[in-house]
Amino acid sequence: MKIALIGATGFVGSALVTELLQRGHQVTALARNPAKVQARPNLGAKALDAYDPDAVSAAVQGHDAVVSAFNPGWDDPALYDRFMKGSQAIVAGVEQSGVRRLLVVGGAGSLFVAPGVQLVDTPEFASHVPPNVVPGARAARDALAAMRGNTALDWTFLSPPALLAPGERTGRYRVGGEELLMAGAGPAGISVADLAVAIADEIETPRHVRARFTVATA
Repeated sequence: MKIALIGATGFVGSALVTELLQRGHQVTALARNPAKVQARPNLGAKALDAYDPDAVSAAVQGHDAVVSAFNPGWDDPALYDRFMKGSQAIVAGVEQSGVRRLLVVGGAGSLFVAPGVQLVDTPEFASHVPPNVVPGARAARDALAAMRGNTALDWTFLSPPALLAPGERTGRYRVGGEELLMAGAGPAGISVADLAVAIADEIETPRHVRARFTVATA
C-alpha cells in the first residue's frame, strides 16, 4: 500500500515508519522537518504544514490511506487550540484529497473509566501527568467527538492505553473498545513497537471503521 504518515518523526510515528516498511509498504513521511527522516528504501519525506487543509490535501493525494500521529508538541503554550486546529485541518484536507481511509492516533484520556466518565476528567489523571499534557489530552478527546459525526471518511481512532513506553516488539496485543484497559488493579500498557503493529494491522485489515478502539499488551 501507499501510506501517508503525518507526524512521522514523533514517538509513535517513528515506530510506525519502521513497522510499515518492514511489511513492504511504500511510506510518505510528512513532518514539520523532513530532514529528521532517515533515508530508507520505499520511504519518501515531505515537509507539511498540518494546519493548512490545502497543504494536507496536496500531500496525501494518491495514497491508499493516511495515518495521523499529529501533535503540536507537549510544550506548546497554545496546545489545545493548535491541536484542534491541526486535527480539523487534517480531516478537511484528507476529505478534499479524495483519500477515504484515515486512521488517527489519539490519546488514552478519552477512554472511559466508568459510565459517562472519561479518564481525562478524573482527579487521578490530573495528578499523574504533567500539567502541560492535560490540554492535549482534552483536545484529543474533543477531536474524537468531532470525528464521530464524519461520514465522508472511513476513519478509525486508535487510543493507546494509559501506559505507552519504549520496548520490544512482540507482535501480540489485546483489543478493547471505549473503556480503559486494565492489568489487574492498575492501567494496562503497551510498547510503542506493538502499538505500531496494531496500527499497521488496522490499516491492512480494517476492523474498526468509523469507530474508536484501544489496545494493550496481551
